[in-house]
Amino acid sequence: MRALARERRGASVIEFAIVLAPVIALIVAIVQTALVFFAQQNLESTAERTARQLVTGSAQRTSMTATNFGNTACANLPSFMKCANLMIDVQNVSSFSAVSTAAPKLTFDANGNVTNAWAFSPGGPGSIVVMRMMYRLPVVPAPLGFNLSNMTNGQRLLIATSVFKTEPYGS
Repeated sequence: MRALARERRGASVIEFAIVLAPVIALIVAIVQTALVFFAQQNLESTAERTARQLVTGSAQRTSMTATNFGNTACANLPSFMKCANLMIDVQNVSSFSAVSTAAPKLTFDANGNVTNAWAFSPGGPGSIVVMRMMYRLPVVPAPLGFNLSNMTNGQRLLIATSVFKTEPYGS
């Protein structure tokens, strides 16, 4: 037994095994955080490109419907994001002080599908418009309890909000 207690050759392996789990957990958490920030930035860029249709009056002049506008937004999404997880709310407000940029309260059916009815009211020339793009991003919980989901179904709700006044584009 004394010879076994004095043996030091396996100590490094045991110490490495003890440190390995937290290091892997930290790496997974860093990667997951980076992916969420990357997806959020892509949603912001998509919202900016898509809102341009409303700002310039292009959507209004062509009588674009909510479905057509959604298809335009989907075309602007990067390939790793699914159109099925995208929700768009476009509201016309009377003044900048009347703008509410609070996160919406989502409602779900028994299958976990969002049941909210989103508005599509792009307004006319010189209108103040609030456009919210929301995306349900699936996230995988990292080891040691690190979890970036903010929804009960293991997803993170990303929101990109644009508030702008449309150009005086004429009818």
